Amino acid sequence: MHLPIIYQSTDYVAIDKPPGLLVHRTQLDAYATEFALQLLRDQIGQEVFPCHRLDRATSGILLFALNREALCFAQTQFTERTTHKEYHAVVRGWAEDAGEINYDLRAEDHPSKSQSSQTRYTCVNRVELALPVSRYPTARFSLLKLIPLTGRKHQLRRHMAHLRHPIIGDTCHGDSAQNRFLREHFGVQRLLLRATKLEIDIPNCRTRLQLEAPQACEFSQLVEALNLS
Repeated sequence: MHLPIIYQSTDYVAIDKPPGLLVHRTQLDAYATEFALQLLRDQIGQEVFPCHRLDRATSGILLFALNREALCFAQTQFTERTTHKEYHAVVRGWAEDAGEINYDLRAEDHPSKSQSSQTRYTCVNRVELALPVSRYPTARFSLLKLIPLTGRKHQLRRHMAHLRHPIIGDTCHGDSAQNRFLREHFGVQRLLLRATKLEIDIPNCRTRLQLEAPQACEFSQLVEALNLS
C-alpha cells in the first residue's frame, strides 16, 4: 500500500491515512499485517514517530516526526491542547446550525473515571432523501465540521451519539439501521469521519504549519453522492 504524503520537511511528514489502517501494532488486532508507521517508514526509507492518535476507522491527516526532538516538540502541543484540529463527519438527522458539547466521558479502560470533554460543531449542509429508513418516512443527514477542544478516546463519536446525531458507519456508538440503509443504498462501508485540518507550530518557523486533507477522496465522493457537498 502506498500512503499519500501531503507534507514533508526535515522534521515532519504528514500522510492522508486511509480508513481501516492502524497507526501502529496493537493488541486490538493481533492479526493485522499493515500499519501506517511501518508502511511510511519503508516508503520514505527512514524512521518515523507518530505525533498523535487517529482511530483506525477514521481517515485523514496523520502527522509523524522524523526525529525525537521534533516528536517532543509536537507532542507537547498535543498534550497542552495548543494545536487546532478539524474533522468532517456525516451524521444521522438534521443537526442545529452550531453548538458546543460539554459532556464528560468515562475512560473506556477505567469506567469509574470521568473526564471533562468538549467538542464544538458547525453544520455545513443538510439533506433529506425521499427514502424510508427504520420507522421514519424519509432519511435525513447532516454534514458537520467538528472541532475537538479536548482529546478523549472516541470523543467525537461518543459526543455525536450523545447529541442523538451518531456518525454514519459507527458500529460502536452509531445507529445500525442508518448504517445498513447507507450501506445498501450508497455502498457506505466505512465510518464517515475524516480529519481534514491540522494547525501546529514547528521548530524554527514563525508561522504555524497548516495542513489540509485532499478533497479528492472516497469520503468526498460519498458526501457528493448524498448531495451534502
